[in-house]
Amino acid sequence: MNVTLQARGPSILLGCSACRLCTGIFVQTGEHSCEKDGNMEQHWSVWALVLALSALVHFDIVFAAGADGNLTTILPKPGHCPRLLNVIPSHKGCECDEDCPADNKCCVFDCGAVCVPPAFTKPGVCPRRNWGSGMCAEYCSNDNDCPNDEKCCHNGCGHECIAPYTVKRGRCALPQGTSMCAEYCYHDGQCPGEQKCCKTTCGHACSEPC
Repeated sequence: MNVTLQARGPSILLGCSACRLCTGIFVQTGEHSCEKDGNMEQHWSVWALVLALSALVHFDIVFAAGADGNLTTILPKPGHCPRLLNVIPSHKGCECDEDCPADNKCCVFDCGAVCVPPAFTKPGVCPRRNWGSGMCAEYCSNDNDCPNDEKCCHNGCGHECIAPYTVKRGRCALPQGTSMCAEYCYHDGQCPGEQKCCKTTCGHACSEPC
């Protein structure tokens, strides 16, 4: 008798078993038949084990017991679910990434669980923006929508493609002196040489790292 346990990611439904049911832990008794285990104590102990495994792997790794009883590790498909659904799903009503064709992932949106192409995060850091400082429009939904090395960043009200910046070495000293309530920089890339964009008593300015 084989028991299949799966620790699911936050973008998909928890507890998707080989029985294709997501209502708890089931015991597989045949190729196409499933039934609940009658031992409630075993149910609770197995369920506690699933939760513990989920916490350890951050819901990223799926554990499945094979026919020979050996525990195998199944990695999820690369990428992550996009922030917005802006494409026509390749499949509806999926439960797991393996239900989706090619490299598509099973992602949950307002319309339910559907298969969509994955999103990938480009390297770099989005510049810091103040709330309400940018256009209140969604020009992109993830880094895939941006050309070259640009990232889909929050502009203070919406999202747009912006060139990322690299954090320079060193750390900022504690702000001292009189109050400077002004934003002379938003990120290290706007500062000359080795200077970093550091917090002042009331804003940000370029200063030598310590």
